Amino acid sequence: MANLVVHFEIHASEPQKLIDFYGDLLGWRFTQFGDMPYWTIETGDGAIGNTTEQPGMGINGGLTQREGPAPAPGAPVNGCNIVVGVDGSIDDLVARAVEGGGTAIQPAEDMEGVGRVAYLADPEGNPFGLISPVMSDGRTAMV
Repeated sequence: MANLVVHFEIHASEPQKLIDFYGDLLGWRFTQFGDMPYWTIETGDGAIGNTTEQPGMGINGGLTQREGPAPAPGAPVNGCNIVVGVDGSIDDLVARAVEGGGTAIQPAEDMEGVGRVAYLADPEGNPFGLISPVMSDGRTAMV
């Protein structure tokens, strides 16, 4: 298990806003860690640390109180970015994310041999990607 990414963190000025956004959009579960302004994120079955038939196919993370200004709209990514693998239609999720207060920052596009990919910003400007093996025409990409 050496050198694998096993955890991610999202910074938030208003943590409850992002707890609601990611919970509604992706079904993630958040649990506050003691009295700290920190919440663990359970992304679902298959994540490292969860008991499943295929452990280690994904990672869990944390949400923490932001200690500085939020990313400016339209600013380039200035750090790490997470990409979430999803089943089904990227276009439907992008529409739901926008309805939930997010912003589409790179339109969904098919990438042969990879899948359909889109990049968004959550309601606080944190960028993240979505990737699905389902292409716009319903074909499954070779991944």
